[in-house]
Amino acid sequence: MNDNVHHLSPLLRQSSDILVESAQGMYVYSEDGGKYMDFASGIGVLSTGHCHPRVVEAAKDQIDRVVHAQYAIMKHQPILDLSDRIVELMPDAIDSVFFSNAGTEAVEASIRLARQATGKPNIIAFRGCFHGRTMGSLATTSSSAAVRQGVQPLMGGVVTAPFPDTNWYNMSEDEAADFALRELDYILQVQSVPMETAAMLIEPIQGEAGYIPGNTRFMQGLQERCNKHGILLIMDEVQSGNGRTGLMWGYEHFGVEPDVVVSAKGVASGFQLSFMAAPAELMSRALPGSQGGTYGGNAVACAAGLATLDVIRDEKLVENAADRGAQLRARLEDVQSRHPEIGNITGRGLMIGTHLVDAHGKPDGDRGARMLKACEHRGLLMIRCGPWGGNVVRWIPPLIVSAEEIDWAVDQFEAALVETGGGEQPAAIRNTG
Repeated sequence: MNDNVHHLSPLLRQSSDILVESAQGMYVYSEDGGKYMDFASGIGVLSTGHCHPRVVEAAKDQIDRVVHAQYAIMKHQPILDLSDRIVELMPDAIDSVFFSNAGTEAVEASIRLARQATGKPNIIAFRGCFHGRTMGSLATTSSSAAVRQGVQPLMGGVVTAPFPDTNWYNMSEDEAADFALRELDYILQVQSVPMETAAMLIEPIQGEAGYIPGNTRFMQGLQERCNKHGILLIMDEVQSGNGRTGLMWGYEHFGVEPDVVVSAKGVASGFQLSFMAAPAELMSRALPGSQGGTYGGNAVACAAGLATLDVIRDEKLVENAADRGAQLRARLEDVQSRHPEIGNITGRGLMIGTHLVDAHGKPDGDRGARMLKACEHRGLLMIRCGPWGGNVVRWIPPLIVSAEEIDWAVDQFEAALVETGGGEQPAAIRNTG
């Protein structure tokens, strides 16, 4: 049968061969009877796992009441309650929320806000960050050539500065931070002077670039420069937020307080919802009509978002992400000691990247592709990222993952390393049961 017989775009390529029939918790069940432990979680969306009963119940209950109450026409209770809950999780100065559908929309809204509220034209972004595929957010994205290729020219007024990637620069954290800050100072001197710079937009832990974290010295240096020059600091928490890194927000690892936060993915357990949060005084400086959208803040998505935050709190999923993340890193470091093809392990909490390299230490995207298929055949669903052909296998399970499930997944991963590269089969390989 032609793979495109159902008329999906041929550019929408799946990383697995699975046709899903149902999913629950950590597991996906395919129409042909297969069972897979899901360590991709919809690219980090399924923070509470598949079809968490409390999220499903909240969504069903809301569907019976009202599905869509467009917020430029009328309010609904879930959007009011969710805005209050999000503000409770923000720095004290942030007290208003704008809802949209996808992370890229929230980023676009933050760029509009920064330019209009400050009257300045320029945005400084950071190399390797991914902020979205729409034209404004894409102009600030440099995680790979593929997303930008063939659509230039992009939005002007964007300058890209170095990110303190210690592995790429072969530097310590302090050296990489000092280098990146020195280059940023030069940009502020010759390319985007403070009087023309509206904001700095950054992922505290880069996603598509390979789960590369910033560091305290660098992030605090950014905040100091923003405060000194009246530049807004915008944190893109689309992937790193909502508990994934072992704290509620990725920026909390570095002791900074952003002016604006954007997030999506794990906020509503798979329902389409994103947001931008900022001080109401800052929001009020933007122009009327600059925030809107037909589906943003959908009533069902907001109800799911409220239930998601309840589950994250009540089931202590942020704490679980920290504990299971430490376990995962320790297990992967043990595997790395036997497999030099794991060149680097990066990330925080349950946002971990294993960087695959060849015999010469070069990024090995082909091995990454083979690893995904080998893991799939063993009942483990994973995805890749990274600028070098997808050489980074990423670990982003739902935050409900157990210690036993971490151990099982790492065992299958090591078996897949052997299968795709030769060597002895590890002694302790557990089956899915």
